[in-house]
Amino acid sequence: MSASTTPSSRPAVTEREAREVAEAAREQHWRKPSFAKELFLGRFRLDLIHPHPLPDEELAQRGEEFLAKLRDFVETKVDGGLIEREARIPDEVIDGLKELGAFGMKIDTKYGGLGLGQVYYNKALSLAGSASPAIGVLLSAHQSIGGPQPLKLFGTQEQRERFLPRCARTDISAFLLTEPDVGSDPARLATTAIPDGDDYVLDGVKLWTTNGVVADLLVVMARVPKSEGHRGGITAFVVETNSPGVTVENRNAFMGLRGIENGVTRFHQVRVPAANRVGEEGQGLKIALTTLNTGRLSLPASCVAAGKWCLKIAREWSAAREQWGKPVAHHEAVGSKISFIAATTFALEAVTDLASQMADEDRNDIRIEGALAKLYASEMAWTMADELVQIRGGRGFETADSLRARGERGVPAEQLLRDLRINRIFEGSTEIMHLLIAREAVDAHLSVAGDLIDPEKSLGDKARAGANAGVFYAKWLPKLVAGPGQLPASYGEFKREVDLSGHLRYVERTARKLARSTFYAMSRWQGRMESKQGFLGRIVDIGAELFAMSASCVRAELLRSQGDHGREAYQLADVFCRQARIRIEELFTRLWTNTDDLDRKVVKGVLSGTYEWLEQGIVDPSGDGPWIADATPGPSQRENVHRPIR
Repeated sequence: MSASTTPSSRPAVTEREAREVAEAAREQHWRKPSFAKELFLGRFRLDLIHPHPLPDEELAQRGEEFLAKLRDFVETKVDGGLIEREARIPDEVIDGLKELGAFGMKIDTKYGGLGLGQVYYNKALSLAGSASPAIGVLLSAHQSIGGPQPLKLFGTQEQRERFLPRCARTDISAFLLTEPDVGSDPARLATTAIPDGDDYVLDGVKLWTTNGVVADLLVVMARVPKSEGHRGGITAFVVETNSPGVTVENRNAFMGLRGIENGVTRFHQVRVPAANRVGEEGQGLKIALTTLNTGRLSLPASCVAAGKWCLKIAREWSAAREQWGKPVAHHEAVGSKISFIAATTFALEAVTDLASQMADEDRNDIRIEGALAKLYASEMAWTMADELVQIRGGRGFETADSLRARGERGVPAEQLLRDLRINRIFEGSTEIMHLLIAREAVDAHLSVAGDLIDPEKSLGDKARAGANAGVFYAKWLPKLVAGPGQLPASYGEFKREVDLSGHLRYVERTARKLARSTFYAMSRWQGRMESKQGFLGRIVDIGAELFAMSASCVRAELLRSQGDHGREAYQLADVFCRQARIRIEELFTRLWTNTDDLDRKVVKGVLSGTYEWLEQGIVDPSGDGPWIADATPGPSQRENVHRPIR
């Protein structure tokens, strides 16, 4: 097929076809144990996370040495307020980060990187992101989902030798999947890569390309048409940004993270050598999802940093500000918020460090743990920032520059709220994460009984599935009746001055209850289960709380055993677990007592115009224009705003 062939229009995709594409991209087998997978099945495998895994001594030393250098750099060279005002990270700051090796934290030392593990990489992101969240995003987008990670996991040796030394020290990378009309539904991907001799020819438009404005290397997902000698499918390519036909058409601006270099990139007849294809044709989505298994852990790292800062400001402000004769911290309405921030920060650090160490050890499959960490941290960090703004009152709503201008400490609480909001959308929105995790959580059920609820399966397939399901459930269901959570002496090693053993018994009992609820729902709704997104979201949220409770208790015991604030850690873990248990019980109630059916009726009414009268009495300031920008392939009509930093 010649390079002049007109790219096909956006593919028409049915709901079933979209699910099949997503299903084909996910890892089909569980070759390693998974704590979270077992938790959703009603099996509390504490042995998989306790004793808490620890980093290798050499990695820890290397990590601590780098953190010391990074701390000195961000304290002396980074002005977060300037980045916020000018909506740009100064070039000299980016150059300094390159010289420090911050762009090669996760790259092996043999390619010029620092060779840090996930634990210290996340600690570095927390530190850098606390100085400026935009810097945290710059480093994370480059290493967590940009060029280094997919090349490490799926690249050839020749590709690693070509690109990784550049990514470690000089070049910035970006990951391009989203399109103007394609978000979490990649089956409709329209960017094409047409084979032409030893090259592929790319045409299409990519949206929200974080780092794309300044990137030197792009990892691009494009659809290869099926043809003779080409299996086709969504495929990953490394593209040089300075290639003819690559145009950065816009630098996007957002409510938060004002310093990020996020844009719109157009490809028109861009020739990419076949040697730059990462993996095989059709492996693109698998590469993306596998990369995100650990890549998502960068977001919890930024959330931990946010929690720590919220706690610091809440402590200092609430002790200084007085109302009705005493510091506001001593008023219960404010004190409960401070307690929530302290306990939740402890839990988020526990979840992030545990999942990161599990990633470094590579003994466990952490696809669910990583997703839970991202989901839980992004939601809880947003709530903590909102509570901080409330604690600060009017000053929480006022900008740091305005506070400074009238003689007060410039506390950017409102900026934190704006910066954190995207985390509930980045790298899988909360709604998509609920569905992704739910799919993995019910994998064991679908493996044995999926054909029973598939309307397109034959009677023979259903009969075989019924026999397999009978064997599986005959063994599994009886184990959900009783367990260690009902024995008062269970988990006695967590019984100290503060007793955490009761919380672990609760986790064990509740995991079995969660599994029973899931089984009942599958029996009740069968093939309609996938449409019960409200129910599935609550199931996942319960699992996330149980994971966070487990991680908190295990971390508290680790700190106690190391003589590192163990008593205080036990106190924080206890408070967090008590708060989490209240949320869990509410979620269980809402599994069966909710307005989901009524909500669907209202939505139909809204979309049909039944309630359009309710919109009267306002003016709409949004103006005219299409809801989704035109992304028709073709040459760019706009100035190239690509800004490489050299």
